[in-house]
Amino acid sequence: MAKLRLDWDKVNKARDAAKQIAEDTHNYTQQFTTSTVERSICRLLGIDGVDAMDVPLPNVVVEHLAARQLLGHGTSFWLGQAAISLGKEPQEIAEMITGGELDLSQTEPVDPFEIRLWAEKKAEEAVAKIHHNRIIREEKLREYGDKTGPLLYVIVATGNIYEDIVQAKAAAKQGADVIAVIRTTGQSLLDYVPYGATTEGFGGTMATQENFRLMRAALDESGEELGRYIRLCNYCSGLCMPEIAVMGAFERLDVMLNDALYGILFRDINMQRTLIDQSFSRMVNAAAGIIINTGEDNYLTTADAYEEAHTVLASQLINEQFALKAGMPEEQMGLGHAFEMNPELKNAFLYEFAQAQMARQIFPNAPLKYMPPTKFKTGDIFKGHVQDALFNMITVISHQQIHLLGMLTEAIHTPFMSDRALAIANARYIATSMADFGDDIEFRAGGIMEQRANEVLDLALDLLQNIKRDGLFRTLEEGKFAGIKRPFEGGKGLAGVVLKEEQYLNPFVDLLMEEARSGSERYHQHKKSDQGENYE
Repeated sequence: MAKLRLDWDKVNKARDAAKQIAEDTHNYTQQFTTSTVERSICRLLGIDGVDAMDVPLPNVVVEHLAARQLLGHGTSFWLGQAAISLGKEPQEIAEMITGGELDLSQTEPVDPFEIRLWAEKKAEEAVAKIHHNRIIREEKLREYGDKTGPLLYVIVATGNIYEDIVQAKAAAKQGADVIAVIRTTGQSLLDYVPYGATTEGFGGTMATQENFRLMRAALDESGEELGRYIRLCNYCSGLCMPEIAVMGAFERLDVMLNDALYGILFRDINMQRTLIDQSFSRMVNAAAGIIINTGEDNYLTTADAYEEAHTVLASQLINEQFALKAGMPEEQMGLGHAFEMNPELKNAFLYEFAQAQMARQIFPNAPLKYMPPTKFKTGDIFKGHVQDALFNMITVISHQQIHLLGMLTEAIHTPFMSDRALAIANARYIATSMADFGDDIEFRAGGIMEQRANEVLDLALDLLQNIKRDGLFRTLEEGKFAGIKRPFEGGKGLAGVVLKEEQYLNPFVDLLMEEARSGSERYHQHKKSDQGENYE
């Protein structure tokens, strides 16, 4: 692959600054747990279902503990004590709480060592389930083989899971490799996860465990017919980030939207809540072998893509370091960026190419997620199709891996199946005709593209060094990302942030990180086996 001449001393300094930013932030956030982290632990321990008022049982348990000022010890501690003293399973305990038959604060005290042993055993059972799903994916990918070029990623968003399934299977037959079920508008702000299959939604479909299960089964069926593994994507951002990560792990999703800063900037979720939640959710994703997609592309929908490109690179480096802190290997970091420059800007294509190529070189092992033009789509379908073609060209030439297809009807309506067919045909034509173009060219030394990449790098390094000095929280307060200011104690969900007690118990952290390590080792062993001496 042709390479831009980047100043690698600056790249290393930028990465070191991002590492220190992540370390400082992590040291602060690890003092706390949140209501949704504790609800995700309930789900991992086997609690599911809803009460007579359709309140999810994980919410019932956590709210029960929070009302008694007990959450700082962790749900694992109190469920363990009740399980040992009453001889009940977590699901039975949750049902007793919702029926008014049990007050966890009144259960008979148990030796904390015994509680820890109980919790560790239950955690091993949950992680074994996640491991089983990961092995199924690995076996299917080895059976069918995986695609070598960009994964063609399309969305379905009808609001009705059963209609989504029809459209998803059609897209798979047309050539899509990843199906993303867009989440209904506003779900990220719900502090609970809806239950069961759903048939109504605005701008998307509810993210529920049953909807995950239905779509996973449908895509497996299509995969068997087509002789390909079709990946499934959904969202674990928002106020229920870790819970939805658990649901995705249990139902074998392959890709999940998960960003350290997106909820803060674009959904006004409290920064402390989000940064605590993202840590545990990424541990779950890492253990499940799920590729995360980060949301840097969104910065360029609210800020100018030429002027603010450095904020994308800075955020990618921060997201990378937060992911590493959570035990996530590089091959699961779908760091985001986008083709969002004003098409009236002279040499916009060169600038877009330079930025995509720069990202590819700085993150060589990450399956980068490249987003299509949306901001400057006007409803002119012919121009829109050309904009998408230019985006597709850069995707192929710069070896992006997750290729979210643009639609010629962007800015008009939710895509029809015919729109997706045209988008897939466009991308496949360019992928075939330009397959080796990126390996057969050279970048002019000191040319427009090299100058642009190094300018973005300079600005990103300066921003990261300032964040390192001031701290991430103050940076967010000052609006240095996407031009959006957020207060440290403002936004939604702050009430769900809880200081950990000295004896706080979460038995999953070490087990999830070990599962992520072993999964990454298998991944590299398989790659080495497949590629032999060519494997780097």
